[in-house]
Amino acid sequence: MPWQSKRDWKPLEERSCTDIPWLIIFTVFCIGMACICGFPIATGAASRLISGYDSYGNTCGQNNTKIEGVPLSGRDMRENKYVFFLDPCNLDLINRKIKSIALCVSKCPSTELKTYQDVKQFALNNGSHLCSYDIYQTKYTSHSERFTKCPKLPVPTSKAVPVFHRCIPMDISCYAEFAQAFVTFVSDNTVLRRVVAGVMASKEIIMGLCVLALGITHGYIWLAIMHVDIFGVLWWLYVDHRKALDNNTISVFGKEVASDNVTALLVYAIGATIFTVILLIVMFFMRKRVALTISLFHVAGKVFIHLPLLVLQPVWTFLCLMLFWVYWIAVLLFLGTSGEDKVENGGVVEYEMQGPLQYLVWYHAVGLIWISEFILAFQQMTIAGSVVTYYFTRNKSQMPATPILSSMVRTIRYHLGTLAKGSFIITLVKIPRLILTYIHSQLKGKENACARCMLKACVCCLWCLEKCLAYLNQNAYTATAINSTNFCTSARDALLILVENALRVAAINTVGDFVLFLGKVLIVSCTAFAGVLALNYQREYTVWVLPLLIVCLFAFLVAHCFLSVFENVVDVLFLCFAVDSKYNDGSPGREYYMDKALMVRGSCV
Repeated sequence: MPWQSKRDWKPLEERSCTDIPWLIIFTVFCIGMACICGFPIATGAASRLISGYDSYGNTCGQNNTKIEGVPLSGRDMRENKYVFFLDPCNLDLINRKIKSIALCVSKCPSTELKTYQDVKQFALNNGSHLCSYDIYQTKYTSHSERFTKCPKLPVPTSKAVPVFHRCIPMDISCYAEFAQAFVTFVSDNTVLRRVVAGVMASKEIIMGLCVLALGITHGYIWLAIMHVDIFGVLWWLYVDHRKALDNNTISVFGKEVASDNVTALLVYAIGATIFTVILLIVMFFMRKRVALTISLFHVAGKVFIHLPLLVLQPVWTFLCLMLFWVYWIAVLLFLGTSGEDKVENGGVVEYEMQGPLQYLVWYHAVGLIWISEFILAFQQMTIAGSVVTYYFTRNKSQMPATPILSSMVRTIRYHLGTLAKGSFIITLVKIPRLILTYIHSQLKGKENACARCMLKACVCCLWCLEKCLAYLNQNAYTATAINSTNFCTSARDALLILVENALRVAAINTVGDFVLFLGKVLIVSCTAFAGVLALNYQREYTVWVLPLLIVCLFAFLVAHCFLSVFENVVDVLFLCFAVDSKYNDGSPGREYYMDKALMVRGSCV
C-alpha cells in the first residue's frame, strides 16, 4: 500500500503533537463545564446549598429578599445560620429529600426536648423559631396548629454538620424506619442479630484479611498449586465442625451460630471441589496454550520488576476519578438549587430546573462520561508509553530514571488530543446505551415481550460495540506511544497489525483472559480460605457468611483493579512483539527487541 511505503513503524524516534483540534474541542468543553459550575455560584444557588435554606425561600445566615406570594419569605436570617427540620426522620427515598418543613435557627437543640414547654423555653433562650415563623414562641404550648407547624415530639438531640449547616439528629433510633425495613428484608430478626454480632466480633480479622488480599494479588499465579489442597482442608473443617455440633457441648446461642457455620462450610467445600475439578480438566486440555501465554506473562513480570510503580496506577486513577466525581456531584447539587422558585400550597417554596437549566444538566452528564473516560485513557496511555520505552530499549540499564513519569509528561505534552478523541468515541457509544438501559428499567412490566427483547438486543449490541472500541482504543494508544501518530492513523495501523496476527490475538486473548479470570477467582478463594482459618477460632460467637462476603468482595475489587493493569501491560507487549516480528528478522542491523522467551514461543504460534 502507498501509505506503508511512506512510513514504517519507528519506535521512539520521532515525537510530535497529535490531534490538536480535538484537544481544542476538549478544552472548550471543559471551559463549558467550568461555566456550568460558575452559573450557580454567580446566581447564589451554591451559597443557598452550602448555607442552607428554609421552606419559605430564606437562605440561612443572610438577609433575604421578599418572594411574591410567600408571606414568610424575605426575613433577616443573619443570626440564624443552621437549618432545622421539624421531622428530620421523615425521609422520602424516591425523591431523595426530607419530607419536613425546614426552618433557620441560631442553634441546634443540644438536649432532647420532650414537651412543647421545653420547645418554648429553648426558643425563648436562643431567640430561634422551632415552630413555623407565624407562631410566636409564647404560643407554642397552646397554638391550635402546633401539631403540624411545630416539631414532632420528642425533639431529638442534634448537631450541626460542618460546612453545610444542617441540624442532624444524633440519636440513631431516628432512622428506625430504615432499620425496620432492613429487618423485614432479612425476614428473620435472629439471623440479623447473629450476623451483626459476627461482623462486630470479627472486625479485626476482616481488616487483616483485606490487607492480605493486597499481598495475595501480587502472587496469584502460584495460587493454582495451593488451590488443590484448599478444598481438602475445607472438607476437614466441615467434618470437625459437624462433630463439634453433634456432641452437644455448645451453648444455645453458640449452637445456632455453629449450625450456620457448618452449612456455610459445606457450601464452600462443595464449591471449591467443583471448581478444582473443572480447573484441572481445563488446564489439561489447554496446557500448551497456557504455556505460551505464561511465557508472555513472564515478560510482563519483568516489566513490573523494572517498573514497580506501575502497580500504583489504579490508585492514582481512582483518586483522580473520586475527586472529579465529588466535584461533579457538588455542581449537580448546585444546579438543583438554582432553578426557579415555585410556590406550593401553604406558602412553601420549591426550586425546579426548567428551560435552559435542563440542557445544562444534560451537558453536565455528558461531561461526567467524557472526562471519566479521558482519565481512564490517560492511565492506558501512561502504561503504554512506559511499556513501549521498556520494550524498545535494548540496554535496560539505559532506561530513563523515571520511565512512568516520563511517559506521563510525554502524554501531557504531545497526546492529550488523541486521548480526547478516543474517549469521546467511547462516550458516543456509552450515552445511547445508558439511555436505552434507563428506558428499559422505566418500562419494566409495561412494554410487551417484543419491545423488551428489542431493547435488550440494542443494549447488548451497544455494549459489544463499546468493548470492541475500547480494545481498539487501547491498541491505538499503544501505536501512538510508539509512532507519535494521530488517533485515526494509530487505530488503522494497530488494526492492521492485529488482523495480520489474528490467530495469535485469539490465542493470547482467550487463554490470557481465562488466566486472569482464574487469578481473580484464586485470589478471592485464597482470601476466603484464610478467612475460614482465622474465623475458626471464634466458633461460638461469629457467623461466617457476612464477614467472608465482605472480604471476598474487597479481594475481587483489588484483584480486578491490579490485574487490569497486568492485562493492559500484556496487550501492549503483544502489539510491540507483533511490530517487532514484522519489521525485524534478527539479521545484523535488524535485531529483535523482544525477550528470548518471546523469540522461542513466538515462532511456535
